[in-house]
Amino acid sequence: MMRSDTDSQPIRWLLLIHQFPAKPAYQRVKVWRRLQGLGAVAIKNAVYALPANEQTQEDFEWLLKEIRDGGGEGLICEARLIDGLSDGEVESMFNTAREADYDALAKEVRGLADPGASETTQAEMKGRIARLKTNVAQIAAIDFFGANGREIVDGLLTGLEAALEKEVPMQPRIPRTGLDIGDRDSMNGRVWVTRRGVYIDRIASAWLIKRFIDPAATFKFVPGKGYMPKPGEIRFDMFEAEYTHEGDRCTFEVLILKAGLRDPALTAMAEIVHDVDLKDGKFAREEAGGIAHLVTGLCTANKEDDARIERGGAVFDDLYAYFSRRRG
Repeated sequence: MMRSDTDSQPIRWLLLIHQFPAKPAYQRVKVWRRLQGLGAVAIKNAVYALPANEQTQEDFEWLLKEIRDGGGEGLICEARLIDGLSDGEVESMFNTAREADYDALAKEVRGLADPGASETTQAEMKGRIARLKTNVAQIAAIDFFGANGREIVDGLLTGLEAALEKEVPMQPRIPRTGLDIGDRDSMNGRVWVTRRGVYIDRIASAWLIKRFIDPAATFKFVPGKGYMPKPGEIRFDMFEAEYTHEGDRCTFEVLILKAGLRDPALTAMAEIVHDVDLKDGKFAREEAGGIAHLVTGLCTANKEDDARIERGGAVFDDLYAYFSRRRG
């Protein structure tokens, strides 16, 4: 059984439409930077959108004042539909922008964790981690639809802090013998909650949950921000979830560890999921590229999350059978 918390009402959008005289050019650059800071996306030339709420209304009103004070013109309007674009397409534009922001931060965190990087004192490292956390919070504040990537950055930062406290490198990979640190009984018969728009880590994790951890599991798909869990629910691969990225491990890897699963076929699959999800080439699995294309095609053809998990489950069934035969 799978279900989704969806809002049948169309999204309300705020549009800021503005123009400036040809000179001075710095006014346009100043406004463009302010729009980036607000998380607005360009719908057309000089037309920017934000999801409508009290805060975004105030943000656009202050920016409109700056535009007029700088010699420009503009107006703010509310729209239910944006000409030529569906709500999903506009939402995707916001998510693409935030995913790029999270990806840039993830690369910076990996640079700090690299043993070959230039020497940094513990105090300097803590200061840089604090700055990166501030950057994550700033991006999250304008991540209106729960884009992919925050879990990766949060996990990397948590792992970096833990390594810093112990003064040892981050764990490079899953122990192949497994590690029974999870209470399996606490995972049974639950509603497993994750963000809408599932991709490889959430699809693979759902398959793992259903096949090896909680055969009676049901799944629920919720907005990426602002969801409060109900009794009997377990969250995975989302912000503040019970099971999500830890250090440089994706959620699929974490679930394997915490469920105490000691299966070389699952370990091989985890390496592929990791390489596709984190895009860091850590395991250099030759199968990763093909699986990434397969999952992307699956997600393109299936917009509903339950369909993605159902179709993806068949893919991971076959992948598991393949790696199980290889070890035999």
